[in-house]
Amino acid sequence: MSASGYTDTAGRAVTLHEVDDENWRAVADVAPLDGQRAHAPALAARYLLLSMRGGVWNSLAVCVDGRVVGHVMWARDEDGSYWIGGLLIDGAEQGRGVGRAATAALSGRLAARGDCRVLRLSYAPGNTAAGRLYASLGFRVTGDTEGDEVVAELAAERVPPPSAGALPRC
Repeated sequence: MSASGYTDTAGRAVTLHEVDDENWRAVADVAPLDGQRAHAPALAARYLLLSMRGGVWNSLAVCVDGRVVGHVMWARDEDGSYWIGGLLIDGAEQGRGVGRAATAALSGRLAARGDCRVLRLSYAPGNTAAGRLYASLGFRVTGDTEGDEVVAELAAERVPPPSAGALPRC
């Protein structure tokens, strides 16, 4: 799965790619800022293992101009909803709109599936940066929780479709 037409604040192309034999090590090494450890694992390797061993999640590499800078994953729930999780952008790339573009790209791809009616995600209540990001993309808090996290959702018909174009490889 890849997505195009999404850029960060500097106009760099942000794309999503399957994790494969060529990029998995770069994805595994993605690390957030130290101050984010209350809400995120030390490395994206944890999310890769969850995708490999859990049988539910599907990991994707987040790339900027063809270079791996993050991880995001998705799953389809039993109720037919699609979930976005495990968004982790390397600390050196944060604050540049990469997470926003990656979330928008994945939202667009999932919403374009014929069976997608709603997108959901969850985040720690104290992670106000995540809450602002998701709200800015149209996700609304439902009042439900997933473990100790807040659940937010977005109707698939409210997601703008991704644009087509050539994709850099990462």
